[in-house]
Amino acid sequence: MPASAPAVSVIMNCLNSSRDLRAAMDSLLAQTFDDFEVIFFDNASTDESPQIARSYGPKVRYFRGDTVVPLGAARNLAIREAKGAFIAFLDCDDLWRPEKLERQVALFRADPRVGLVCTDTVFWDGKKELGRVFAANPPERGMAFAPLMRRQWISMSSAIVRREALAGLADTPSEWKGGWFDETLNVCEEADVFYRIAHDWKLDHVEEPLTLWRVHGTNTTFRKFGQFADETLRILEKHKRLYPGYETEHADLVALLTQRAAFQKAVSLWREGKNAEARKILAPWRGASRKNRLFWWASYLPGSFFDMAAKLYFALPGWLRR
Repeated sequence: MPASAPAVSVIMNCLNSSRDLRAAMDSLLAQTFDDFEVIFFDNASTDESPQIARSYGPKVRYFRGDTVVPLGAARNLAIREAKGAFIAFLDCDDLWRPEKLERQVALFRADPRVGLVCTDTVFWDGKKELGRVFAANPPERGMAFAPLMRRQWISMSSAIVRREALAGLADTPSEWKGGWFDETLNVCEEADVFYRIAHDWKLDHVEEPLTLWRVHGTNTTFRKFGQFADETLRILEKHKRLYPGYETEHADLVALLTQRAAFQKAVSLWREGKNAEARKILAPWRGASRKNRLFWWASYLPGSFFDMAAKLYFALPGWLRR
């Protein structure tokens, strides 16, 4: 890297984010660690986002696409402009607490084999805290590929990755479109990147909740479960091709992802009113977890009960949702 390059490039991908953008930008500019640049990629916004971003001065390098592209593709376009040794991500509706960058960069500098550092994350609705990512179980440190596959604990706005770790992801088959964020994925592109880094690099984290993830609705994830099912299986097939001996070395993960995709597909079918079909898909794993058992009985209700069930599910303590 050039001597003048910043330590950290902060990627901000924006699409009509003017409502919350100033709060996000203010939290970024309030960092105790100031050796960073901002790569602001505007995905053809039609609101006031461009004016807001440009008002923050030369620390913000503003780029704009001519047309709206999927988020994974937009993230790749932004990364291409980054100069920093570490790449951080801040979504335009999330917030950072002031010491976030300082604490994470220290962990990278303490161990050159660390490829990704995250922080604990607060779920909040703009007024009150709704929970924390690390609350149920502390995450793993070190070589933690399998634990991360079992329980994804990295929120996007909490993640910083080492440039070398990200660069290593570029050597992937061309049909996956995008060596960093896989542009064939629409809901699992972030987890896919975290998994591939974790396979080859150490993970570390800051235990304090230094990231605030703004929650706009409890049911968004459930409404995309059909996509999650397809992309979970796609990631599984990718891993089999990327990592020789995967099916033997990680037979438990093959079973886990297959079961996870079945659950996701079953939820999607139930929403569509295909209750019997949903139970048929989940039947081999009906008793595999508390979550599966809860869903099995919920699936006897009409699909119109979906929203109520989703709210009840997210209200449960983390240990009850597993």
